[in-house]
Amino acid sequence: MGSGRTVAVFGAYGHTGRFVVAELRECGYVPLPSGRDRDKLLALAQAQPGLEVRQASVDDPSSLDRALDGAAAVINCAGPFAATAAPLIEAALRAGIPYVDVAAEIEANVDTFAHFADRARDRGTLVVPAMAFYGGLGDLLVTTAMGDWTAADEAHVAYGLSSWHPTAGTLASGVVSGRRRGGRRVRYTGGRLEYHDDAMPTLEWPFPAPLGPQSVIGEFTMADVVTVPSHLAIPEVRTYMTARAAADLSAPDASGPTAVDERGRSAQTFVVDVLVRSEGTERRVVASGQDIYAISAPLAVEAVDRILTGRTRTTGVASAGAAFDAPDFLRALSPHLSLHAPVDTRG
Repeated sequence: MGSGRTVAVFGAYGHTGRFVVAELRECGYVPLPSGRDRDKLLALAQAQPGLEVRQASVDDPSSLDRALDGAAAVINCAGPFAATAAPLIEAALRAGIPYVDVAAEIEANVDTFAHFADRARDRGTLVVPAMAFYGGLGDLLVTTAMGDWTAADEAHVAYGLSSWHPTAGTLASGVVSGRRRGGRRVRYTGGRLEYHDDAMPTLEWPFPAPLGPQSVIGEFTMADVVTVPSHLAIPEVRTYMTARAAADLSAPDASGPTAVDERGRSAQTFVVDVLVRSEGTERRVVASGQDIYAISAPLAVEAVDRILTGRTRTTGVASAGAAFDAPDFLRALSPHLSLHAPVDTRG
């Protein structure tokens, strides 16, 4: 069993992984970077003196065991998660430590819930998938908006991104997901995931000021359709993406994010507008911030900190909203995230 404040980070040299390593150090943890690329690990160690790095591959379970030796927890930042999540979770279960990842891949997250829920619960440990901008943040916001409701008719998560310059990992994960779906699209309706060939509609979403109404792509389905229904009785979960960000993502010459500040964040800004509706009453929560990849780091690190300090609500496989006190978690992110509390209105 791992102890202390050492946290393994698999894929630590990737774009999001670097944010996670920095956030761990800032929060007083000792990052233990690992991954399959030895040269990138050594470059990371040279850039951040004092870090021990460990080479490991998901194809070599013994290397993963060595990578996690002495760690109190592991954060998986290496996509595609269809390939990395299961081997890392297996290694975490062998080590008896909690596992957190930043997976946005819908099917990979479904697999985590389906294949590891019982085993993680039996081991008394916690596995938290999608603890990132997509999947984790939306789930925390929906859970907060629900308040004292035990069920709702619909949940809507609208992503107002100023732009979207995808990382190589995002693009690679998208290719894997597309192959798994056979080119079909996916949505969550009637209490289940549904694969279809329908065109995605374009509509206008009334984001609050200062962003204001924006053209969005409807049924631009993200990991929230896995995390939210995993613990909330909401049969319709729909997600939306600003049309300009969707166009950036699908552009043939899509370029990665460019740092504009000392933290390495890009100039991208975001607004996540969450609306839940029950019997004609609506509740809304809005969060805003800068850089969807950068914000994934405090989300994942805060999750690890709460797990290691015993501030959790369950064991097994659980989404952010099920594992943690959602409003309190969001308040803890105030240095990184602006939050507007829920208000009841008649729909």
